[in-house]
Amino acid sequence: MRQAYRIIPVYTADVSGVCSALYELGGMVVMHDPSGCNSTYNTHDEIRWYDQDSLIYITGLTEIDAILGNDEKFIRDIEEAAEQLKPKFIALAGSPIPYMNGTDFPALAQIIEEDTGIPTFAVPTNGMHDYVRGAGMALEAVAEKLVPDKEDSEIYPHTVNLLGVTPLDFGPQCCVDILKENIEKCGWKVFSTWAMGDNLENLARAGQAEVNLVVSSTGLRAARKLKERFGTPYVTGTPLWGLEERISESLDKKEGIPYLENRLEGEPEIMIIGEPVTMGSLAAAIEQKYHCPVRVLCPLEETEEILGENDRTVCGEEEIQKALQTAKIIIADPLYHPVCPPNAKFYKLPHIAFSGRIYRKELTNISKKYGKFI
Repeated sequence: MRQAYRIIPVYTADVSGVCSALYELGGMVVMHDPSGCNSTYNTHDEIRWYDQDSLIYITGLTEIDAILGNDEKFIRDIEEAAEQLKPKFIALAGSPIPYMNGTDFPALAQIIEEDTGIPTFAVPTNGMHDYVRGAGMALEAVAEKLVPDKEDSEIYPHTVNLLGVTPLDFGPQCCVDILKENIEKCGWKVFSTWAMGDNLENLARAGQAEVNLVVSSTGLRAARKLKERFGTPYVTGTPLWGLEERISESLDKKEGIPYLENRLEGEPEIMIIGEPVTMGSLAAAIEQKYHCPVRVLCPLEETEEILGENDRTVCGEEEIQKALQTAKIIIADPLYHPVCPPNAKFYKLPHIAFSGRIYRKELTNISKKYGKFI
């Protein structure tokens, strides 16, 4: 029971991560699941749902379909919809039921692509992982499938792609605009933003950028794929106010994780909970300004090589509570407050992937006031 949650919610699932990463790119995302199971994504995880159209669909998987594996209906429905909607691509995302049934999504994607002529790919989600994994795999698929080989070897100097930008970590578009301003004022031109506030045509030119900047862990898989295909180096870090110069220096060197450099040692009294790259960057900015050690507590899955020596992964509500016992200052999503020590000073920092749209307005106000976007 140590991984049970009785007070706080869990993070957004991998399927929602796929939908969020691909939302603005003009493709059709199909979740293979029973009818109604996309309501969590629509009403909780996706803050753009009421303001911006996107082709997000669910297959309406029935008990008979699940038992007998009615792939013909699955294929026919998608192809009929694609014929009417003319999407730029089709992405298939799995859920627990087809995962247990062993549905062969890559084979289905190949059939649909051959029949329609539309680029189609499967993202191997199953609803049992967090959003970082789902969004990361979706952006990786874009880097592999939808960014064409370069016709020439021209690389535009001092240009950068921002990888891993979704509302789940960064909130509304105004917060992303601050992110871009912070890096552009250091002399860099943002070539493309993966994948919020941008379009597929710009992302398709990503191979011509000089360097990639991974601003959240959801962009790591795409960075590795772009490096494999085009040799583009990448830097990992979020250009927060006060940290952008260090990140710009790493971009000039074309390597590094600047927020992990020169971190302070010692038992920290300040703790931050959340995604490792954005919160690690915030921890580095706080240490730089106040000269006191900060620990990042990360409840997410993919943390390898992006957490500092003083940081910790935490799994489950009980482990989080135990890790917070010595904290005097805590920075986290407001929904973490009930599991924090009563004598600790608590600073709210809403995280869409944790509390959904509840604190959207508050997140916007924080970003505008402090020049931060997390």
